[in-house]
Amino acid sequence: MKKNQFKDQIAQYIDYKQNNIFLYWKGRVALYAILKAMGIKPNDEIILPAYTCVVVPNAIIYLGANPVYVDICESTYNMDITKVEAAITDKTKVIICQNTYGLSSDLGALINIAKRYNLHTIEDCTHGFGGFYRGKPNGQFCDAAFFSTQWNKPFSTGIGGFAITKSAKIVANLAQLEPKKYLPSLKDGLSLKALYFVKRYIINDFSYWTLVKLYRLLSKYNLVIGSSSGGEISSTKMPNNFFKDFSSAQAKEGLRNLKNLTKLMQVRKQNAKIYSNLLQKLGKIYVNQNLFDNHGFLKYPILVKDRDSFLKLAEKNRIELGDWFISPLHPVIGDLTAWQFDKKSFPVATFIAQHIVNLPTTPTNINKVITFIETNINHIL
Repeated sequence: MKKNQFKDQIAQYIDYKQNNIFLYWKGRVALYAILKAMGIKPNDEIILPAYTCVVVPNAIIYLGANPVYVDICESTYNMDITKVEAAITDKTKVIICQNTYGLSSDLGALINIAKRYNLHTIEDCTHGFGGFYRGKPNGQFCDAAFFSTQWNKPFSTGIGGFAITKSAKIVANLAQLEPKKYLPSLKDGLSLKALYFVKRYIINDFSYWTLVKLYRLLSKYNLVIGSSSGGEISSTKMPNNFFKDFSSAQAKEGLRNLKNLTKLMQVRKQNAKIYSNLLQKLGKIYVNQNLFDNHGFLKYPILVKDRDSFLKLAEKNRIELGDWFISPLHPVIGDLTAWQFDKKSFPVATFIAQHIVNLPTTPTNINKVITFIETNINHIL
């Protein structure tokens, strides 16, 4: 069975037991399942970074719990450790330790804080599969972890995700939830296979921009399977059939893409070193070399003066830049109060979200990207 083969490959890659891995339709569903298995109830509080994807607080809110945000550190884009304890109350139950762009949080410090207050920890490894923290694969350190295998993640199943845990209690609770998952429909399977075909055979340097814009528009209105449906970025109401299972089609695609992951991780880190050396030489903000051991570099973040104009320049020059995160709760622009978020309270995250773009770490032509950076260096902070 493809799903069991897929779990076996994951287990080997992250040095885990297959029975402690649970597959889901999306990574956010895995987070929801973990929180539910940890016994999260209405009015409980979950600490998370004030710089994340909106689906993370959504998974918390779907359970009636409350997200409590902590501002981030400018140099790592991860939660500012010095501000975590001030966010803890007698209602706090969990700290979510996010891996941002491939860089793990300071898990040692966060776990020590959690132990002092008897809190659970969850590693958000949606950017982190294949990376390491202190020499061990990401996902090994907290009470549980969740991963994403969507289109632009370390490896892809189209959409998808999974949860892991070494806790016998959480394993048992996750196992009890398995029969409650919705099965993917025939339409889901056919849509995924069509998207796999387009990505593999039709997307190229010439069609990329047009097809990406079309895909985002269609997924917004739920006309194709997308990373986020329209409802997930406009509401805090849980979508119908949210708690959905992983399919055999996703497993097959994942097995195909896992074969290339080790090489991809090496390429990402090599290109990141090139970017850091160049930006340091040019006197710009860069990812410090002392972070490299723990960094998987799914994305290489840079800050620009005017993101819209910089992205237009990139499109004109056929440079495939990323836009994670255009909002502290990506990709929602504007009022974030529905998610209990006040931008004024998180100045670092708000500033970063206004100026961030991501350089590709697996470009087809790294020299073309370097030339683009050098030519447009005055646009970069």
